[in-house]
Amino acid sequence: MTRGLRVMRDGVTALALLAFLWLIAAKLNDDAATVYSGQFHAADGDSLNIGGDRMRLYGIDAPELSQTCERAGSEWACGREAKQALQALVRANDTQCRGTERDRFDRLLVVCHAGGADLNATMVRKGMAVSYGAYGDEEARARAQKVGLWEGTFEMPRSVRDHAPRPVARGVLGLLGW
Repeated sequence: MTRGLRVMRDGVTALALLAFLWLIAAKLNDDAATVYSGQFHAADGDSLNIGGDRMRLYGIDAPELSQTCERAGSEWACGREAKQALQALVRANDTQCRGTERDRFDRLLVVCHAGGADLNATMVRKGMAVSYGAYGDEEARARAQKVGLWEGTFEMPRSVRDHAPRPVARGVLGLLGW
């Protein structure tokens, strides 16, 4: 066999081996989705519990439970209303939530569906949550239609969380400034 054919054969073999290894690596990185269905309980406007498992709706941010907003010159409990809106959506018998990643609080990040509808998108479309990395079109539609939060003024949920008072540490850790 000539030297040129051997080099070509070795190159094709190496390329085939690399492609095979790439396929194995891709399969190992393919996380299996965790799927929940059943009786969900809304903890707030973007978090759910089922049994002892906690989930956060991916791509949205709802007002904090204690947060208030303003519309028509009056204050309203937008955080509580967002929770009630989410609870109403997950009451459907065919609600299913699916996710593969967890947030820094170890909550599964999920997208929920019921009746063929994306519930995360529905929360944003109704103006009960804002886009948080996804659902930008739904937020634009809610803003344009002035629904939910967009009927008046509100502070972004992230800003409310960032300015919330932190618990004071007690005991030795408190004396050390921790």
